[in-house]
Amino acid sequence: MATLESVSNCVVTGNIGAVGGEVQALIDGGVAPADIINDGLIAGMNIVGPKFKAGEMFVPEVLMAAKAMAAGVDLVKPLLGGDDMPSLGKVVLGTVKGDLHDIGKNLVGMMLESTGFEVVNVGIDVAPEKFLEAAKESGATIVAMSALLTTTMLAMKETVDLFKENGMDTKLIVGGAPVSQEFADEIGASGFAPDAATACDLCKELLA
Repeated sequence: MATLESVSNCVVTGNIGAVGGEVQALIDGGVAPADIINDGLIAGMNIVGPKFKAGEMFVPEVLMAAKAMAAGVDLVKPLLGGDDMPSLGKVVLGTVKGDLHDIGKNLVGMMLESTGFEVVNVGIDVAPEKFLEAAKESGATIVAMSALLTTTMLAMKETVDLFKENGMDTKLIVGGAPVSQEFADEIGASGFAPDAATACDLCKELLA
């Protein structure tokens, strides 16, 4: 018997094979699509985030959970009117200029999408101008930058400075192995997140 709780469990356990059947059974049973997303799929990711933060779940498991969530959303999305898909806000996401690492960034993107944000992923080696352009085009309220090398961290400062010069009130947040809260404060960023789950919480706080 499929329930919202069983859908949520499929997400937590990363059971991609079972989630489709469970979601379809709820759809066939007349459960509202928005409820399946909010109380089933997103509810599952809301359990995954804190577990990941606490070290009870690891990156591969979180990726599986995010994929299970995405598989469920794909089934429900066609049933929603464009305005029904819950959106907490738009986030431009990218790895800064000179840096080609994207595993952490992509995990942040998946976690943000699975908690209800729209993500504009601009990729790797992103120049400050490209971040600015993406924010202007998409109307994103947050820009999230990642760096894995100490040498590329300065590109974060350049991006923050460029947004200020252009009078943008976009929130800029930073993350990645060498980045710290002190560095974020130093360059005038709006916030710092050490991991993907914290990045989601930070985005929610900044928009609250």
